[in-house]
Amino acid sequence: RLIAGWLANGRQFVQTETGHPPDLSLDEVLLLFWRHAEGHFRRPDGTPTGELENYRDSLRPLRQLYGATTARDFSPLKLKAVRQSMIDAGLARTTINQRIGRVVRVFKWAASEELVPAAVYQALKTVSGLPKGRCGAREPEPVRPVPDALVDVVRPHVAPQVWAMIQLQRLTGMRPGEVVIMRGADIDRAGEVWVYTPGRHKTEHR
Repeated sequence: RLIAGWLANGRQFVQTETGHPPDLSLDEVLLLFWRHAEGHFRRPDGTPTGELENYRDSLRPLRQLYGATTARDFSPLKLKAVRQSMIDAGLARTTINQRIGRVVRVFKWAASEELVPAAVYQALKTVSGLPKGRCGAREPEPVRPVPDALVDVVRPHVAPQVWAMIQLQRLTGMRPGEVVIMRGADIDRAGEVWVYTPGRHKTEHR
């Protein structure tokens, strides 16, 4: 039983003799989470997903403000202070809400590993997301399509294969990374409508 618990906790004991979560600093908890994240946020081929960098950006202000403090003492007011630092840095409201959501999910993981009391995670969930127009954070600029005229002028300057890729993006809305990984073997051309099944995509873990 002891060995099983030791392996489950990354080859280290995390409970005190009283059975309560230890008084780890927030930096220590984040280090343990990062070891978990490096193994969790990976594609089937072993390469890291973009979510790993998203967590890095999200946790940076948390570490800067409260890294040396005790993780079990982190509270909703401290979370709001982290959020305010993001507002002061000029981040968009939607980006801030996403990053604060990741911070809260770190504490959910920490509670499941008995690194912090579950009550810490439950308290952080009471912090609502920033509402539109009522929070002081700027709104993101709407993402609009590039005008066709600006796309058409590149045609004489690219290879036919690249222009075909550009046309495919215009017709389907595919991302550049999704276009460049296409292979002939992934396209079923048996019927009137061709069917493309990518070898990997960002939601394959679901």
